[in-house]
Amino acid sequence: MFTVIFGRDGCPFCVRAKEVATQLSKDVEGFKFKYIDIIKEGISKADLEKTVGKPVETVPQIFIDQAHIGGFTEFEAHAKENLGLYSTKQPV
Repeated sequence: MFTVIFGRDGCPFCVRAKEVATQLSKDVEGFKFKYIDIIKEGISKADLEKTVGKPVETVPQIFIDQAHIGGFTEFEAHAKENLGLYSTKQPV
């Protein structure tokens, strides 16, 4: 399972998404992720919208196995429901 997180520095939800992905990479066999800083990589909002396939207002934008999951909230919910991430684990 390969996850790609598109985010940027200074974004608290991007930091949280990386924390969840890091935890999942420790807890879920075969879970790997890549974080792409859109500013450092020169990815524009229009580029990200083409990748996502719809208008994008926020980051992070997260894909699992090339399927768009959404932002942090959707990623966290998906991880809890499908990958065994429980909200009782603090901190993530």
